[in-house]
Amino acid sequence: MFANTLPKCANHLFICLLIFIHATASEGGVIYLGIDKAGNVFGLSDADEIQLKVKDRLRNNIRPSCLGLFDVIHELRNGKDLVRIVLAGGSEKPYYLRKYGMTEKGCFIRIGSASDPMPARMIEELFAKRVRNSIGNIRSPRQDLSFEQLRIYYQEKGFNLGDKFASNLELLTKEGDYNYAAYLLADDNGNSVQVARYRGPDRVDLIESNEYGYCSLIKSCKQVLDRLEVENRTVTKITSKERINIRLWNAVALRETVINAIIHNDYTSGAVPKFEIFQDRIEITSAGTVAPGIAREEFFAGYSIPRNKILMRIFKYLGIVEYLGSGMPRILKAYPRESFLFTANFVRTVFPMDSGALELQQTGTVTKIMENTAQKSSQKSSQKSSQKILQLVKDNNSITTTEMAECLKISRRAVAKQIDKLKEAGKLKRIGPDKGGHWEVLGEY
Repeated sequence: MFANTLPKCANHLFICLLIFIHATASEGGVIYLGIDKAGNVFGLSDADEIQLKVKDRLRNNIRPSCLGLFDVIHELRNGKDLVRIVLAGGSEKPYYLRKYGMTEKGCFIRIGSASDPMPARMIEELFAKRVRNSIGNIRSPRQDLSFEQLRIYYQEKGFNLGDKFASNLELLTKEGDYNYAAYLLADDNGNSVQVARYRGPDRVDLIESNEYGYCSLIKSCKQVLDRLEVENRTVTKITSKERINIRLWNAVALRETVINAIIHNDYTSGAVPKFEIFQDRIEITSAGTVAPGIAREEFFAGYSIPRNKILMRIFKYLGIVEYLGSGMPRILKAYPRESFLFTANFVRTVFPMDSGALELQQTGTVTKIMENTAQKSSQKSSQKSSQKILQLVKDNNSITTTEMAECLKISRRAVAKQIDKLKEAGKLKRIGPDKGGHWEVLGEY
């Protein structure tokens, strides 16, 4: 039992709670509020309010969620109100203060009679051993699942799903029910992926928001890739010597990041991957995090353990992913590590638009260049038509505009327009009426 006076600082209470949650499941601990260190009961002035506050702060300030690991009880002792907090050891160590994340500031252990910050190495070791909820162990919320889309994708690769595909692909729990991985791959489910586009550099002015999903996660992934391929437009610069094409984002890095976000998302949290397009960047957010230190070094080196091994294996088998660990090196060839932002619950990747493409797009230089090119092309075409008209007139000065149009394979209106220009330039003259008259070429052409 741990006796403690009512903490003046909420963080002090949370540190005590974290120490007990980090204990083994059989140990845990008890904290009393309203008893001093000597065991004297002094009570609480408003035990009910404190009880509610403790419950609320436990729910909202400790990560991963410690729901089910604690009980907050209002007691009477010697006629005075107390609050007893009973904690069990958790299996998802390390637990941490949400404000500081999975760092030495956020994780604590008991050493003797003191509460000390948890060393980074211990944080990494606990995180690596964490018993996580797995989509392979969670029972699907529905059991009436169909997999026609999955069958089609396998058939496209030259394979057929047999009668035992669910077992072979590990889509069943130990009890033989469809698991959550099966639910995500089924033809009809409640999962979706969000793609949003904003007018400016922030989330104030939402232009468009679409959900791709409620179908096989493979189909959702392909739909998002197709959508972002359209968004990743090519800005073209035309010079006198060459045509330069610049894409807004590196296509290989973008594809790898999209696939990683979808495959490695922590679906057990209820969160889904999110793709947001801004005026100057794209942000890709997936649920889950990576511990600091060695764990992140392994993440950037491509050695991290896949969060959803079942999905990873199926995506790889279907050729959506080439081989394990190849994605991160491809991404880092185009963008720095600083493009990845880690929080307590999410990983966000931020890719700025290519500076050259952005400059051309914002200044309108490309449009002007292309307009000038189009004008020059039109002028050359017009000059050729004029020369051909003069040659036709020289060969047959009684030729009609209809006959000219047929010879040149352009409209009569276009011929008439060219004739007017030739007349204005003093190169062509009409002698006599339209019917029965003839043309006369003036000067050289």
